[in-house]
Amino acid sequence: MTPTPSPQAPRNVVLLAYAGMNLLDLSGPLQALATTNRLQEREVYRLHVASAQGGAVLTSAGLPVLTQALSELEALLAADGLHTLISPGGSLGETFCIDTALVAWIRRAAPLAQRVCSVCTGAFHLAEAGVLDGLRVTTHWGSVEQLQRRYPALEVDGEPIYIRQGRIWTSAGVTAGIDLTLALVEQDLGHVAAIATARQLVMFIKRPGGQSQFSHPLASQTAGAGRFVELHAWIAANLGADLRVENLARQANMSPRTFARLYVAETGRTPARTVELMRLEAARRALEETRLPLKRIASQSGYGEEQNLRRVFLRQLGVSPGQYRERFAAS
Repeated sequence: MTPTPSPQAPRNVVLLAYAGMNLLDLSGPLQALATTNRLQEREVYRLHVASAQGGAVLTSAGLPVLTQALSELEALLAADGLHTLISPGGSLGETFCIDTALVAWIRRAAPLAQRVCSVCTGAFHLAEAGVLDGLRVTTHWGSVEQLQRRYPALEVDGEPIYIRQGRIWTSAGVTAGIDLTLALVEQDLGHVAAIATARQLVMFIKRPGGQSQFSHPLASQTAGAGRFVELHAWIAANLGADLRVENLARQANMSPRTFARLYVAETGRTPARTVELMRLEAARRALEETRLPLKRIASQSGYGEEQNLRRVFLRQLGVSPGQYRERFAAS
């Protein structure tokens, strides 16, 4: 039976570590919880950074992190319980490599934890342990397809910053681990405490928008797009033109019906969706990199009127163009 500590007793939090993990996936949540402890002037969270073998673990940034061995925690957790388990992400290569010893420990410990969380590709360890089966989850936008393909029992949503499914929490890439941690603090201590921690970290307590603010939705527009590479380049240079299917088909020297069918088969999306994404990407870049007025950006990126640009940003990103510029402009 899992011990039930008093409300004022420290909550045991275990952050897992392994070779090649992202340093910020670990240090972000760790610092947020440590900051909460300091602001609350008590040990709200008793923090444990643990790896399979213990000792120094080399992160992908080249900085070693000193860890406890998971075996050293057994007696403590048996006596005081495990409140929160956090699985950070990160990998030395493009394919996530599973730490089998961590997975074995997660299988034993997760059922006893009050909360189980992942940051970024830390979701792979939870998925391998069977913790995420049947749940809607998220991960870094660049690993969404890999996670879904590898674990078809999951419903992987690449848009949210974090997702809560009962006691299971998953978050997007890297800094999203801090967003997740602020939500955990809010659940434990209330909005005022979470706001205080966010202010100390110079963070939004709830970041507006989703991962699509930071991903590059058309990163593959020239890779793997086969016969449509030149068409994509033409679209990017003519975003303000009439880009209906008929005109795109003419540019590709095909009939509209043949063009639409082949395009979806080869790219996995409709021509209209590609145009939508490319216009949004162009508008984002202009907001990030220039001080052009919104009216000019709307015209150049193919939205025509400023109000159309505003509607698209609110629908797709959850923020207005002005808010996006304020938060993500280079200067």
